[in-house]
Amino acid sequence: MTFVRIGGVPHHVVTEGSGPVCVLSAGLGMSWFDWDPVVPHLAPYRTLVRFDRPGHGLSAPAAVPPTAAGEADRIAALLDALGHRGPAVVVGHSIAGFHAEAFARLHPDRTAGLVLVDSSVEEDPRPSRTTAPARVLGAVLCAAGLPAALGPAVRDLAVRAATVRRGTPRPGAGPRPGPAPTDPALVRRVYRTSRVLRGTLLENARYGAVAAELLALREERPLPPGLPVTVLAAPDGSARWERRQRALARRLGARYEAAGSSGHLVMRDRPDAVARAVLDLRIRQEDA
Repeated sequence: MTFVRIGGVPHHVVTEGSGPVCVLSAGLGMSWFDWDPVVPHLAPYRTLVRFDRPGHGLSAPAAVPPTAAGEADRIAALLDALGHRGPAVVVGHSIAGFHAEAFARLHPDRTAGLVLVDSSVEEDPRPSRTTAPARVLGAVLCAAGLPAALGPAVRDLAVRAATVRRGTPRPGAGPRPGPAPTDPALVRRVYRTSRVLRGTLLENARYGAVAAELLALREERPLPPGLPVTVLAAPDGSARWERRQRALARRLGARYEAAGSSGHLVMRDRPDAVARAVLDLRIRQEDA
């Protein structure tokens, strides 16, 4: 277990594997261990860097509210702290897709490729003017002891809701086995804390502002020419979500792939699809 200090905040980070560097950043309220099913598929071929954003996993609370530029700079600072100076592939799930894209736009020389895993998409974001309601709600819920009493159960319900149901046969194949369950002790260690509840509420409160900032960056800071980008979506029967993900791919000049038999947590439902999307990138890491 390693911690690196970025902007005065201790960040929990796990590094494993060998080869070109690949950063894995999970969605809202998720932790480093949510990438566990992907690791066996990628570690033989990539140096994997998994980290917890402030207020997530085992990282300390945020010192300031999140911004798109701040999250992009966080990834760059993390790589610097670990001694990875060359370009890296960045994989962003859900809201972290905003962060990964911002990193590529603000740190083009550090970016070897992008994989956006069922990324958040906002065509007309409505930024909240303040994070005060989220902070007050967090204080009230924590004072009531909600994280200690219900945190792991709420986490379990959220994962179940975002994970595809198992057991439905696919043409020509049996049901796809689910990933091994996460260690309950780790879930309790993380999700019984007030830190994670507050961090999740704060990041959620800033969601619209981060989305709006990214839209502005798209106008001001183009992606590096020829950057390999893959949008890996999990439509799960939603034609509207598939249209939005395809539109994102067109906007970024990206390759579009659909992860069948998957809910929103593609790294848990289809770790093989995530690994393939990474390994199929024609990355710019020859000099890394």
